[in-house]
Amino acid sequence: MKKLYFIGAILMSGFIFSQEKTKETYLITEQIAEFPEGGATKFRQLIVDNFREKKVKGQGKEFCELGFVIERDGSISNIKATGTNDSFNKEAIRAISKIKTKWIPAKINNEVVRYRFRLPLNLTFD
Repeated sequence: MKKLYFIGAILMSGFIFSQEKTKETYLITEQIAEFPEGGATKFRQLIVDNFREKKVKGQGKEFCELGFVIERDGSISNIKATGTNDSFNKEAIRAISKIKTKWIPAKINNEVVRYRFRLPLNLTFD
């Protein structure tokens, strides 16, 4: 049942994103970074497939926000999780770290740039 809630939360949640040029400047991109072979839906499904909910200790509803950068070569870096449940944060980082498929990088003025994503995750315990 926990997995069903988790899958629903992943599929219902949207990506919150911005482009990082420097630490102080954020720009809107002409072409956002895209996950190949199925897009955002496939990426969310890979997180669900890699996530081991038995490793998360908690009760009620738990929330975590993943932040990561899509590099110019399409790889994921700088993965960070913020939330009140440490086991949820660690497992979310582990689940996304297991995804090795490279993204199609973002572009500004036809130049490949780094792209920052924030992804909210929810998990409900029975």
